Amino acid sequence: MVNNLVEVRNFEKSYGERKVVDKLNFTVADGEIVGMLGPNGAGKSTTIRMLTGIEACDAGELFFDGMTVKKDRKSIKMQIGLVPQDIAVYGDMSAYDNVKFFCSLYGFRGKELERRVQEALEFVALWDRRKDKPGKFSGGMKRRLNIACSIAHSPKLLIMDEPTVGIDPQSRNYILEAIKTLNRRGTAVIYVSHYMEEIEALCNRILIMDQGQLKVEEDKDALKERYKEEGCQTLEDIFLKITGTALRDEEE
Repeated sequence: MVNNLVEVRNFEKSYGERKVVDKLNFTVADGEIVGMLGPNGAGKSTTIRMLTGIEACDAGELFFDGMTVKKDRKSIKMQIGLVPQDIAVYGDMSAYDNVKFFCSLYGFRGKELERRVQEALEFVALWDRRKDKPGKFSGGMKRRLNIACSIAHSPKLLIMDEPTVGIDPQSRNYILEAIKTLNRRGTAVIYVSHYMEEIEALCNRILIMDQGQLKVEEDKDALKERYKEEGCQTLEDIFLKITGTALRDEEE
């Protein structure tokens, strides 16, 4: 029996008269990697902010590992990691101090904090550069530091919003392999990307949002098989069929 780590029920969010998320429902099972796709303005970023507690939903409910946001907001936030699209590290602090600061926000102190910082930096292959400030890092190294800051507290769910934008192929491959390793260790992942080859390589299930609504929630292989009959050969073809937008247009 599949155990759902995350269950979103009827999420709604409006800004003034504009409804950005409209009766959104989906699940994330323990240990799976879910790809979240959608055109610009589909409501993906707003959904992420509601999942992580940055914003409250207007209506709906989030269940996380048997807990509810209404009763257990702090406990849920402690078990979620977010790798944002924009690099979120402090330029005037060393790599070590960046990871230490973010990990300390989850209540870790002393030797346990130091151990977690070292493990996170070793995992992203930056331990040897721990004393350097991000200004000395390449774009790929900054992305890896961002990941270290997001995983040091060992989240059960890691949400990654375009984590490979603007980096070289070697760094991209390193990050993709790191995600697979985290997943093998038991971390569930919501992966947001416009790079369909990354979705193909990582994800076992696909969510497609458009205009604030969920259009698809399906196993990746089953989705591809179902749309073959409509002449869709790739996930990119399927995305175009469902949303009317080419994914390439969304990258610009």
